[in-house]
Amino acid sequence: MNMKKINRKISVLLILLFTGMSMLLTSCLKDSDGSPDVKPGTPVFESITPTEAAGGEMITLKGTGLGDMQSIVFEKLSVSAFLMSTLNTEKAIIFRVPTDAEGGPQNIIFTNSEGKTLTVPFNVLAYPQVTAASNYDFEEGTQITLTGTNLNDVTKVVLTGTTDEATIVSQTKKQMVIEMPATTVTRATLDVTNVTGTTTTSIEFVSITNNFIIYADAFGPGVLNSGIQNWGWSSSASETADEAKTGTKSVKVAYSGWGAMSLFLGGDWGLNTFFTEYYSPVYLTFWAKGSGTDATVEVGVDNPSNTGTYGGSTTITVKADVWTYYKIPASTFTGTWGRLYFKLGEDATKTVYFDDILFVQ
Repeated sequence: MNMKKINRKISVLLILLFTGMSMLLTSCLKDSDGSPDVKPGTPVFESITPTEAAGGEMITLKGTGLGDMQSIVFEKLSVSAFLMSTLNTEKAIIFRVPTDAEGGPQNIIFTNSEGKTLTVPFNVLAYPQVTAASNYDFEEGTQITLTGTNLNDVTKVVLTGTTDEATIVSQTKKQMVIEMPATTVTRATLDVTNVTGTTTTSIEFVSITNNFIIYADAFGPGVLNSGIQNWGWSSSASETADEAKTGTKSVKVAYSGWGAMSLFLGGDWGLNTFFTEYYSPVYLTFWAKGSGTDATVEVGVDNPSNTGTYGGSTTITVKADVWTYYKIPASTFTGTWGRLYFKLGEDATKTVYFDDILFVQ
């Protein structure tokens, strides 16, 4: 065979081979991100499932001409949804509602690479959520800061099971300040309502006014208005305006060794007990704050006749320089007793502040 013809055939084969490899390489590069090879079209809406959902939930849009979408925007405050191109075909798009999407009816705007848009009505479910509160104790007029999400469009805050409505002082998406109302309840959660609906807080709020006050800006009247007295030892307990959780004052207890603030609540404790004859609390609640250092404190009850016998108790760690809330079941305290003590559980010299000491029904 003529050598020139052979070389010509080899050249043609090589050209075809390189052309094929080039096309394959181009195809591989084009599809290397896993995106379907769909062109932008004129988007037409068919359905969206579901038609309402909360942040993080999966949504499916169906229609035609949906290829090569470049953005998905929830209309309120222009919140963008994450667009995964591998889940975008000519007939369907799968995406999630952004966790920070604003609640309520609004449009979702889809835009493709040619700037063509599709507007679809949707309802974002964004229930109000309260995860923390600046205080759990209140009187009429007490301002409490609630922290959470979806609080910017809250329209109503009510004590659960009542018509007692708090006043909204200020609000953002993450935080809301409310002023507590007058009420006759001893404790209650809050029903919080926004454009999406109503949720009930897991946090319970305690009325100072409607419970047995041991200390709240002043020592309470005690049983039968006999006055509350400190019969403590190796300590000094005094009111101070230097620190306060609620109101303007707290009780400052300077401990020496195993000292205690021991509070006589009043009444004839030789004949009856506080719980069964006068008051039936469910909890002992209070705030405490260590001065400069943590402190171990035993909270319990002792016998009124100075015999050295004690009822039930529990031990807590009071954190330094931060107010911490304590909620102790009343069932912890047993026996016939007349004093509630807060005893330092270590041989040291320490100072602890106490506020809003309440027996709560």
